Amino acid sequence: MAETDGASESSSTSAKKASKKPKYSRFTQQELPACKPILTPALVITTFILIGIIFIPIGLASLFASEKVVEVVDRYDKDCVPSTYSDNSLAYIQSTNTNKTCIRSLTVPKKMTSPIYIYYQLDNFYQNHRRYVKSRSDKQLRSRENEREIKDCVPEDKTDGKSPIVPCGLIAWSLFNDTYMFSSKNEVLRVNKKGISWKSDQDYKFGSDVYPKNFQKGHLIGGAKLNESIPLSQQEDLIVWMRTAALPTFRKLYGKIEVDLEANQKITVEIENNYNAYSFGGTKKLILSTTSWIGGKNDFLGVAYLTIGGLCIFMAIGFILLYIVKPRPLGDPSFLSWNRNPAGHVN
Repeated sequence: MAETDGASESSSTSAKKASKKPKYSRFTQQELPACKPILTPALVITTFILIGIIFIPIGLASLFASEKVVEVVDRYDKDCVPSTYSDNSLAYIQSTNTNKTCIRSLTVPKKMTSPIYIYYQLDNFYQNHRRYVKSRSDKQLRSRENEREIKDCVPEDKTDGKSPIVPCGLIAWSLFNDTYMFSSKNEVLRVNKKGISWKSDQDYKFGSDVYPKNFQKGHLIGGAKLNESIPLSQQEDLIVWMRTAALPTFRKLYGKIEVDLEANQKITVEIENNYNAYSFGGTKKLILSTTSWIGGKNDFLGVAYLTIGGLCIFMAIGFILLYIVKPRPLGDPSFLSWNRNPAGHVN
């Protein structure tokens, strides 16, 4: 009898172990209430029409705003090379004996209302290269205590005397160093370089107690120099440059002109053409631009909205015509393939 009881207990335990059935719940059995909309022709057509009605006006407004933006674009990298160096631009930019000053004349096509934003544009510059992007020390940029956190900054990590470079890394080392001076009607147009960077970068990514140290004094000589008496949180040119671009063609903000420029007004620009874009086949452009409620001049947003809106209206019209010409009762089982061809259906 004891053997029988033991056997039944053993089989009961084995049955419990063998059972892998989950505990019942409405969630695991997918029995919770759910929205199951039926896409009727009327609902689909109405949805397409609403999207078109909303998107097309937004697209037109975006294009209109983009057209109101006034831009002056001047490529100067070729024209600022003296004729004696026309066949060897690299030798010109690398020489310390050549005059890098270049005078350019710009004409304002339409009235430009202040503030007028000054950008420099670089082409064929891959700031998104993995090694380039990683060559920085965010800890060092944030706090003076982390001055020696330079392990990711090779080869621009320390001087020949083994002292740490602040800020270290290839991004800071390659800081853009062309400069622009503007004048019109024999008056200098002052360039405001305050407020050109993100406030969050100034407050959280660049420390107010971190000062440049040994910068551009290592075995590599790169771009611009930094004032060692100004903390990194106030070096806005550096902050703008350190926010790396995702594409090889990009613009970065240089400053702002805070006076209006009239139509056909002549602007004289004195450029110090220092930045070596010739070694990698890059180009340099100077841009003066106003802004609108969508930012700078960019037709893509408006075209995208118009394309989607127009496509939705076209599809709505197509569905309306199809519904009128060849209507189909909703849920009619005669349209199922096995009902249309019962003889050829195989169970």
